[in-house]
Amino acid sequence: MSKQQTTTEKRWYVLHTYSGYEDAVAKNLIQRIESLGMEDKIFNVMVPKEKKIKIRNGKKRTVEEKLYPGYVLVEMVVTDDSWYVVRNTPNVTGFVGSGTIPLPVSLDEMLSLKKRVEVEEPKYNIDFSIGDAIKIVDGPFKDSDGKVSGIDKERGKVKVLINMFGRDTPLELDSLQIKKI
Repeated sequence: MSKQQTTTEKRWYVLHTYSGYEDAVAKNLIQRIESLGMEDKIFNVMVPKEKKIKIRNGKKRTVEEKLYPGYVLVEMVVTDDSWYVVRNTPNVTGFVGSGTIPLPVSLDEMLSLKKRVEVEEPKYNIDFSIGDAIKIVDGPFKDSDGKVSGIDKERGKVKVLINMFGRDTPLELDSLQIKKI
């Protein structure tokens, strides 16, 4: 008797893993699929990541961050065999679903996730408006207060007026160098 609700269609499922082991789980699972000849049942393994822009030590860097730490996506046809291979991969704690029955991810969710992951260049997320009071958190004017006077969303730059020697002085800063007060 079958333990799984066997399906003939391939769908995406979510695996729960130990946080920090997502890439290792994906690599191990791919090796297991090849060595156990499961290519006809397990098709794709994905650790969803997104590129983000961060500033560290005054330098702007593009970093990849996991969208869902502790989770790996697997495209597969669920059978007892394929379920066993995936479930018994080292550092996999289980499928997301009820009991031993994995729940597939909806097609809409997968489409929006793939769009988010496939973005080549990270976008600047500027949530400031002209006139906002800000504090500079990085660079030579760190800890100075100012006011937003202009925004360049394409370049991720913000024009800020700070009070120096009794007069407003314009500065152009990266949007990651300031925060709202």
